[in-house]
Amino acid sequence: MAHEKFQLCIDACYACATECEHCSVSCLQEQDVKSMTRCIKLDMDCAQICRVAASYMARGSEFAQAICRVCAEICEACGEECAKHSMDHCQRCAEACRRCAEECRRMAQVA
Repeated sequence: MAHEKFQLCIDACYACATECEHCSVSCLQEQDVKSMTRCIKLDMDCAQICRVAASYMARGSEFAQAICRVCAEICEACGEECAKHSMDHCQRCAEACRRCAEECRRMAQVA
């Protein structure tokens, strides 16, 4: 079954989506919210594409590889932006994004 074959990537996507959602909400509570605008937007984009990618893999969609390539690209951008900020929630998000990007690239090459 497709979901078993890609379980590590699916798990990484859901973990990343969770960290991105937490990060975006936490960024909204920072002193200088305006400086966090790009981070918040990328968090939202990343969380959404991660859930989409996990769903496509779980059902064995013929487009899962393409979605995972895009997911890796967005995760990379989000991770780079979050890594610029010293807050713990941003650093945890950056790490989750890096892991997810790595798993999505691996999935896109193997599938």
